[in-house]
Amino acid sequence: MIFITFEGPEGSGKTTQIDKLQKYLNKTGFTTIKTREPGGSPIAEKIRELLLDPANKEMAAATELLLYLASRAQHVRDKILPALKKGKVVLCDRFNDSTLAYQGYARGFSKEIIEKFNNFAAGGLKPDLTIYLDLDVKLGLKRAHKRAGKKDRLELEKKAFHEKVRKGYLAIAKKEPGRIKIIDGLASREEITDKIAVFVDRKLKNAGKNSRTC
Repeated sequence: MIFITFEGPEGSGKTTQIDKLQKYLNKTGFTTIKTREPGGSPIAEKIRELLLDPANKEMAAATELLLYLASRAQHVRDKILPALKKGKVVLCDRFNDSTLAYQGYARGFSKEIIEKFNNFAAGGLKPDLTIYLDLDVKLGLKRAHKRAGKKDRLELEKKAFHEKVRKGYLAIAKKEPGRIKIIDGLASREEITDKIAVFVDRKLKNAGKNSRTC
């Protein structure tokens, strides 16, 4: 089993790179699933709607934190763990690190408490590898706002909030360099894709293709 997560500020290009990695892994013989947070399973997706709906701008920060954790608990049970038990490579757009960066570093909740909550919600599950796409906040928000559709509740937060998120991610990555690999989001898509492939190939090689079972 291999659990790979993608993290980054708004507009960092995670979705594009997850799609590219999934195609690459499928071509090389791995069975993969792609998922996201918040969401990823039916109940968790309903929670996602509540969390990201711009109409819910009065949502309390504590409510936000608990809803993210509730979504994760359901998602892990319904989708991630079953896939890992079948020996699949799970690719997830955001996971525990997002909660620590957004609700810990940016919202100001105790990082120690969030880490305990994260561990509880995920049942102790942690990513084997995390790809963090780093990008200047102003550029990232500009990219995010160019996307089709209405902006979600978090995208509408002020630039200062997103600066705290980015600083949080960098602090988290500094503490866990073995798991979290930082990639410059300003590089070309092709360069980013190639760098991700190197990190993933290394992780898969170390894990052993024929020994990835729970």
